[in-house]
Amino acid sequence: MFRLPPALASLASLASLALLVCCLMPPPVAADSPPVALAVTHDEAARTVTVTAGGDVFTVLRYNAFSRPVLWPLRGPGDVPMTRDWPMKPDTPGEDQDHPHHKSVWFTHGDVNGVDFWSESDKAGRVVTIGVPRAAIDADGRARIELENEWRARDGRVVCTDTTVIRCGLAGHARLIDWTITVAASHGPVTFGDTKEGTMAVRTRPELNVDRKNPLAAGSARNREGLTGKALWGAKSAWVDYSAPVAGTVAGLALFDHPSNLRHPTTWHARDYGLIAANPFGLHDFSKDQPKGAGTHVIPDGRTATWRYGIYLYRGAAEATAIDAAWAAWAGR
Repeated sequence: MFRLPPALASLASLASLALLVCCLMPPPVAADSPPVALAVTHDEAARTVTVTAGGDVFTVLRYNAFSRPVLWPLRGPGDVPMTRDWPMKPDTPGEDQDHPHHKSVWFTHGDVNGVDFWSESDKAGRVVTIGVPRAAIDADGRARIELENEWRARDGRVVCTDTTVIRCGLAGHARLIDWTITVAASHGPVTFGDTKEGTMAVRTRPELNVDRKNPLAAGSARNREGLTGKALWGAKSAWVDYSAPVAGTVAGLALFDHPSNLRHPTTWHARDYGLIAANPFGLHDFSKDQPKGAGTHVIPDGRTATWRYGIYLYRGAAEATAIDAAWAAWAGR
């Protein structure tokens, strides 16, 4: 049988690999195709800020409609919905109707000066947007939404305040949201307690679920360290990624933790039923080797603390190295 010389065989192998990579990549955009543009519109009466990409809805910020600001819907490339509709939209087929406080995308915590801002119980607090959110397209083409919030206990007492900036952009064929929140101890010291109930969170559509109790569930989950499935819960990592076959292709969502954040890489309240939450505070809940209160963090009176997270939405199969490269590019921005 004829065999190529070693040098030519190596070249042939590289050519085959290049062809495989090209086959896995999305088709190139024609040179004369107009670039996809983002737009942002604010409807004060409806208390919504809508971001569109090429005319299609990317996401909608909803403020003072629920117990905290939320992004819903959230749509990835190809206009694929990536988060659960319930309870905002109650009739989407196949969705689990549990944890009504899991509303698409949000940031809050279950113990802030002893007040529960995570659940929606009779004793839970609320995050209320003050004034009018600001919305614009930045010079780099990203949509930017900025809002000021008060974290109020059930009796109306202000526990703390925050400034949240949400930037929506395109990353090649993917979509990327940058969520930056600066919490201010504007009404006295602020203590984030050690509990698993928090903090930067996404509730995925049922197809991305790893738990197969839902008939639609077909997801897989992984982190940067190569852990998968239920092993993600409580583990430390710079990112967690959930993906599944959706609408004839693979759709994925990765949540990124920024290197500047407290206790990076963060611990994760990541559940196999579709909750992905970066939580740097729940150390004792995540590991009984940690003493009670190990994750508690105090912002002194008059000071601030900032956390930054990324939500990466992609279409098509992606190796862990590709997710990590996307995280590194975002983290270095």
